[in-house]
Amino acid sequence: MVLRYRISLPGIKGFARVYEVKPNSSLYSFAKQMRADMNFPQDQMVLFKAFGSDGAVSARYGMFDMGAGTIDSVTLEQTIKKGELSFVFFYDTTNAKSVNVTFEGEAEPRKGVAYPVLVDSKGPDPEEFENGYVAYEDLPDDKKKDPENDDEDEDWDDDNDADEEGEEIFDEDEDE
Repeated sequence: MVLRYRISLPGIKGFARVYEVKPNSSLYSFAKQMRADMNFPQDQMVLFKAFGSDGAVSARYGMFDMGAGTIDSVTLEQTIKKGELSFVFFYDTTNAKSVNVTFEGEAEPRKGVAYPVLVDSKGPDPEEFENGYVAYEDLPDDKKKDPENDDEDEDWDDDNDADEEGEEIFDEDEDE
């Protein structure tokens, strides 16, 4: 069996990543793969803040031992056994930039795949959302337009109606 995790951004429906990871993978190998796939800065310290089933912070796993172990010594299997099913992964601790990581369950291993592996992707990288990108799903209802039923744009070019009726358009100042 492999473990399946969903990466999300708080309050944003237009972004998601789903990973499958071997249970004996360290948090470090998982973090390394996420950094590569989502173009997170490589020069920043990272941190996993773990939450127990009661929603309270149960551990912090970082490059240095903060009491619960380091990210290269703690496996995902160990976190599951401790009941830590969700994390906030700080990929840029200096600027407090993070994504949510949530355990979704187990999956069947795929043949010929090197784990951890990205198996599903939705939306651009988190950096794009910081730069003002708004996914369609995240738009307010009054800003969404149905491209199939877009009657508002039918008469967008009223000035060129004469062209469609076959009238000749010429410049009055033009010399003949």
